[in-house]
Amino acid sequence: MSSAAPARPLTPVTRVLRLCLHALFAGLLALAAARAVTGSAPRAGWIAAVCALLAAGYAAGVRAPAVGRSARAAGVWLAGMGAVWAVLLALSPDGLWLAFPLYFLELHLLRLRWALAAVAVTACGAIGGFVAHTGAANPGAFLGPLLGGAVAVATVLGYQALYRESERRRELIEELIATRAELAAAERGAGILAERERLAREIHDTLAQGLSSIQLLLRAAERTLSEDPAPTRPVPAPADVVPGAAPAFSAAPVGPATPAGPAGPAGPAGPAAAPSTSAAPAAPAAAVSAASVAAALGHIARAREAAQDNLAEARRFVRALTPPDLEHGSLAAALERLCSGAPGPRVRFSVSGVPRELPTPYEVALLRIAQSALANVVRHARAGRAEITLTFMDSSVTLDVVDDGRGFDPDRAPSGDGGFGLPAMRARAESLGGLFTVESGPGQGTAVAVTLPLPLET
Repeated sequence: MSSAAPARPLTPVTRVLRLCLHALFAGLLALAAARAVTGSAPRAGWIAAVCALLAAGYAAGVRAPAVGRSARAAGVWLAGMGAVWAVLLALSPDGLWLAFPLYFLELHLLRLRWALAAVAVTACGAIGGFVAHTGAANPGAFLGPLLGGAVAVATVLGYQALYRESERRRELIEELIATRAELAAAERGAGILAERERLAREIHDTLAQGLSSIQLLLRAAERTLSEDPAPTRPVPAPADVVPGAAPAFSAAPVGPATPAGPAGPAGPAGPAAAPSTSAAPAAPAAAVSAASVAAALGHIARAREAAQDNLAEARRFVRALTPPDLEHGSLAAALERLCSGAPGPRVRFSVSGVPRELPTPYEVALLRIAQSALANVVRHARAGRAEITLTFMDSSVTLDVVDDGRGFDPDRAPSGDGGFGLPAMRARAESLGGLFTVESGPGQGTAVAVTLPLPLET
């Protein structure tokens, strides 16, 4: 690992390794100073002073933020530490021990090519110091520093490889989690779109067609009332009739002749008196108006029937989206009524946790699952008692339906309509991202549990 790499939060392993490196460096310095002072070595004071200077420089570099961020600053600090270490190595052969922690510092702070060069220089310095103090160039003088450097390089490179592999796996896991979340969101979106399309088809085939019919019927009634299909005209007065000619038309049939008076110029068989022309058109005009109103009322009646039918369709849609049991109370109240009205076994209902308001789809799903599970208890379980528990937790809500009936083998439950509604219950739970489980066995009763994650509050 080099200082050029982006800073990442330290893992527990990294912290332990750093603490071990600090402890190793401090312990070796203390050992070299103690041996010089207690062993009456020549220049013991100088050795102790150089050890103290190395300790101070090491502490300053560890606490300096620039050393960890900048390769240039790390190189300058290591160069200074190397120079002081060379002085200690010239004064005491015990300085040779500090080569091993210096290897790790160089590999940790410098880029790889510069770190390998620094390790080689440090190993050569350790070999030279040992030969200068002992005067013997035996194989051990070369193998010790070289093997120590090789072990340090292999350890650091191996740790870096493991760290890179761990980072790749972490990124892959995060990518897989994000992809899974996207797929789940896409599936939910597809389900929502499918439900919208279904509702659109239902509305188009029922409500839209009915409303179109109402519109056409009301337009027909409007035309019937605004237009008179058989207008009447007044009958001309007798003074307007040409002698010897028949009237143009008569609004009413002519009745038998009636005498005009007791004795007129025409005698008893005089011409018949014509009826009054002002009252003749009233009857047909009234008849035409009544027919128009009757036809319009027929159109309006059919429109009213169509409106009633479409209102019933709208209410059916609302009932399909919100169960009637949830219209006048909470989910807990609906489940309480469900338990109290269940035939057969004694059913007890309880609530655990702090009740909270749930979204309508959650309440509908939990109520439907409870109804289906309780119906199975009544019809199939032959149970003596059952219990429904609604549990509210911080991030989820759980519904448990437990009975002491005869039970069954969930792995052998038939599918379709004979599967006790288990696939439908599971589908309802999974559509909301929940978990549905069934625990049962022959003669052991049945426990149905559904857990739904609560949506995040915004």
